[in-house]
Amino acid sequence: MFDFSFFFNSILLGIGLAMDAFSVSLANGLNEPCMKKTKVVEIAGIFSFFQFAMPMIGWICVSTIAQHFKAFEKFIPWIALGLLGYIGANMLVEGMKGHECDGEHSKLTFSSLIIQGVATSIDALSVGFTIASYNLIQALVSCLLIGIVTFFICYAGIYIGKKAGTKLAGKAGIFGGLILIFIGLEIFITSLF
Repeated sequence: MFDFSFFFNSILLGIGLAMDAFSVSLANGLNEPCMKKTKVVEIAGIFSFFQFAMPMIGWICVSTIAQHFKAFEKFIPWIALGLLGYIGANMLVEGMKGHECDGEHSKLTFSSLIIQGVATSIDALSVGFTIASYNLIQALVSCLLIGIVTFFICYAGIYIGKKAGTKLAGKAGIFGGLILIFIGLEIFITSLF
């Protein structure tokens, strides 16, 4: 039920999915250099929550569809490969373009953090396809691991942003894109055997 591959893939998914949130966290740290620790925890917590919730919502949707239409299950590896490949490729392209900072230093509001959380995690809905074969407990644990990984990556991203700016933002997107493509290929290849 819970083997090394399960934890490894869940952590890699967490790393890959957290890269957009990491980039935004870098920018948030630069935008608010005197941010208090409670605000850092709040930002990381919001990103973590959405990165947990979106794959779980995706899993629920796919699980209910797959239970009613068993023929659909054989297409899940293809869908996972397509979605993760597409998302990963988009992250690579965005990462190669680089990100510019506009230099504005306004305070982050709770509503703007919610919007950032949704925007950086919407692609995580597709992860429901990649974990469709998991039972409820496995899906919850996997999504929880994704959320925990996201929390620590975003927490670090804010501090890096406060210290070093957004120079790593593009590289984070490239790294995240490569991880998502790798996971899509791994899911597809293992489904062949």
